[in-house]
Amino acid sequence: MTQPAPSVNAPTALVLDVDGTLLDTVYLHVIAWWEAFMDGGYEVSGFDIHRAIGRGSEDLVETLVGKADEAVVDAHAEKWAPLREKCIPFHQVPELIRTCAERGMKVVYCTSGAPEDVEDFREKIGCDDVISGVVNSSDVEQSKPAPDIVRAALQAVGVEPQNAVMLGDTVYDVRAAKAAGVACIGLMCGGIGERELQEAGAVAVYGNPSELLQDLDASPVGRLLGSP
Repeated sequence: MTQPAPSVNAPTALVLDVDGTLLDTVYLHVIAWWEAFMDGGYEVSGFDIHRAIGRGSEDLVETLVGKADEAVVDAHAEKWAPLREKCIPFHQVPELIRTCAERGMKVVYCTSGAPEDVEDFREKIGCDDVISGVVNSSDVEQSKPAPDIVRAALQAVGVEPQNAVMLGDTVYDVRAAKAAGVACIGLMCGGIGERELQEAGAVAVYGNPSELLQDLDASPVGRLLGSP
């Protein structure tokens, strides 16, 4: 994906997926979904569940079993709640957010997670004083890979697509960003490899938020940052 040049003196944004990108949640979600499917009478492998993480809950269930099943969605929520307490942010997530905000970017959370998850994660990250906006699954009709939630994030902070960069850990994040006209950096900390993220359209790939922070000025975020 060729990145359009940012507009001069226009506001810029860092759009952040949360689950699996900022917090180490993916494999705990796999456990919760696996148990929910088993309780619902479905045999779905952990591998297939992991590949579907990043979609909205209803979409994930329909993708994996071929039909909607609200009981499985509800069971996942029940099994996920105690596991959420074990989730912690990846190394240097607060530093990455604060660095970008202090250097003039509007930072916005953009997640398919439930509102109660978002509230918990915001508290754990501890950067609400520099966050410019938050959008979640309740704000849009279609979940990732549809671009709706990315567009909602940009609208929330008043930034044009060419003036934003998104961080995500799944191909669904990358596809949603690309469809919204936003360059996306892929992070492998959610378990998806470099090649697959690149093939989905990621303009760069890093292992985790800390690696991106160390290379920030040379990364695609750097084109939107002013001089330190």
